[in-house]
Amino acid sequence: MNQAIENLPTEQRQRCEVWTRVMGYHRPVSQFNHGKQSEHRERRHFSESAGRA
Repeated sequence: MNQAIENLPTEQRQRCEVWTRVMGYHRPVSQFNHGKQSEHRERRHFSESAGRA
């Protein structure tokens, strides 16, 4: 599956809003206070592989 990666000019790009779950609610990271935004940037992400049957 080869797809060409397009580099759009800055004026054609749009900002992506990142949401995360905090205390049972989904909220945009942009609405976090500065300390919580910093904590979010420091998080380690992982991916889980499919289990074997």
